[in-house]
Amino acid sequence: MFTGIITDVATVRSVEGNGDVRIAFETTYDTTTIEIGASIACSGVCLTVVDKDNDWFSADVSRESISVTSIAGWQAGTLVNLERALKVGDELGGHIVSGHVDCVGKVARFDPVDDSMLLQILIPADQGKLIAQKGSVTIDGASLTVNKVEDLTEGTRFSINIIPHTQEVTSFRTLKAGDEVNVEFDVLARYVARLQDKS
Repeated sequence: MFTGIITDVATVRSVEGNGDVRIAFETTYDTTTIEIGASIACSGVCLTVVDKDNDWFSADVSRESISVTSIAGWQAGTLVNLERALKVGDELGGHIVSGHVDCVGKVARFDPVDDSMLLQILIPADQGKLIAQKGSVTIDGASLTVNKVEDLTEGTRFSINIIPHTQEVTSFRTLKAGDEVNVEFDVLARYVARLQDKS
């Protein structure tokens, strides 16, 4: 379980294998405090630590996880948002995040508006019912607030305001139109949608 508050931006050190892969991440975390088997959210994807050294850790990623996330586009040098698993008693600064990606969205727009950046993301139309204005959404592991939602013929587009601090402490500083991002919807939205489907 996570909160969507990014605590480090790692750099992909290497990607090895075909199908299932092992990815190594360079991090500023004190790796002596990371146990083998620990869960770390990597741009919103919950991965298990399988190896580590002084300034890096690695995780194995299945072909299935690659097929439903933006991981297929990761390579050496890619910036990845990190968050360690929530501990009992930790501050819940964002919202409840599972680390299970619901879909891959495409950045439709990422432009400056005053001192902030306007981020617009297009998702498949069948996922649109899970996003709401003023609701929470997780983008590449970061907990954010939705400003506007539009249902279009090509899908559902929603807008987010990225303040300067968020740009500085996340991988969003390299984001651009056309990029793919991992999207996880608020867990409450999932349950409401499920109840509506069953009624």
